[in-house]
Amino acid sequence: MAYAGAVREFAERWLPEMERSAGGAGGAGDFVCSPVGMWLALASVAAGARGETAEELRGLLGVAGDGAARAVTDGARALAGTDAVGVATRVWSRVPVLREYEEALPDIGFGPMDPDAADAWVKEATDGMIERLPVVVTADTLLLLVNALVLKARWEDPFDGAGTSDALFTDAGGVGHRVPTMRRRVGAGDAWAVGGARVVEMRGAGVAGGGAGAAVRVRFVLGERGAGPAAVLPLAWAPRARCSAIDAEQVTMALPRLALRTRTDATGQLGALGVRWAMSDAADFSGMSSERLAISQVVQEAVVRVAELGVEGVAVTAVPMRPGGAYVPRRAEHISFDRPFGVVVLAGAEEVPLFAAWQGGCPAV
Repeated sequence: MAYAGAVREFAERWLPEMERSAGGAGGAGDFVCSPVGMWLALASVAAGARGETAEELRGLLGVAGDGAARAVTDGARALAGTDAVGVATRVWSRVPVLREYEEALPDIGFGPMDPDAADAWVKEATDGMIERLPVVVTADTLLLLVNALVLKARWEDPFDGAGTSDALFTDAGGVGHRVPTMRRRVGAGDAWAVGGARVVEMRGAGVAGGGAGAAVRVRFVLGERGAGPAAVLPLAWAPRARCSAIDAEQVTMALPRLALRTRTDATGQLGALGVRWAMSDAADFSGMSSERLAISQVVQEAVVRVAELGVEGVAVTAVPMRPGGAYVPRRAEHISFDRPFGVVVLAGAEEVPLFAAWQGGCPAV
């Protein structure tokens, strides 16, 4: 599906900006973000872009205009078909929204500007994990587009809680911490090498009442020493031609429990990635409204929690718009995530990065 490749390419361009904002090269700072949540929000806005504004957004997202509307609809529906994943987008507006724009995005809800209702929608959509908008709606906010992404999955093969105990985790600064660490044996084919990195995959099953779609897969990526998140995280979706089997009869893993929350103002990051027209007085969103509009901010709040029984994550991306102007094997490998590592949650066979996280500091639980 076209949107999957577009999201991966966007993630590979965005992650270096996240690394810089989180503390620079080498993975000094923790973060969690949702590449697909950011892409869906920006592509929804790009569906109403025209002229040079559309072209610069196409350069970043791979889509704009009518093509963006189709990609957003196809992508959101594909994600909704992934077990344990929910996705929704909503628009609140003080200005008239073109009927053609609404019709091109049939799965997006539209309504009059109401910041309190928007806060309530965010809280409900994320099951309370994010309680309100990550932006402040001002009198200059003429239109607000918000995407919410929710993941709640139990492990298909969970960790045994009795095996969790404190172990040493050495952070990016070289400081050691004793943290609760989970342990398990890794199934055949669920761990592989990408160069000097190691990747371990765990599959999620839907929570009670969930659907029967494709399973979520979570890949934990231990890069080479000193490698930062921008280099390590994309290895989670590296082509199979770059991957090789681990030469061991048995593979085990040790993984800290983790809980990460990040609020990212991506406005400056997008500027560094070439998005300038869309945030200037010359922005052209005439496919969205007859009123002149420009992006004022792009902000995402994301949360990921990994524990013995499963994984959960939520992301809210907001785009406010202003006026325009058993035995000891002979060969064994133990993969211990006891230093900075990456976590990537993938949806379905298309390997769309739902969440990308970097644990560089002491894991919080």
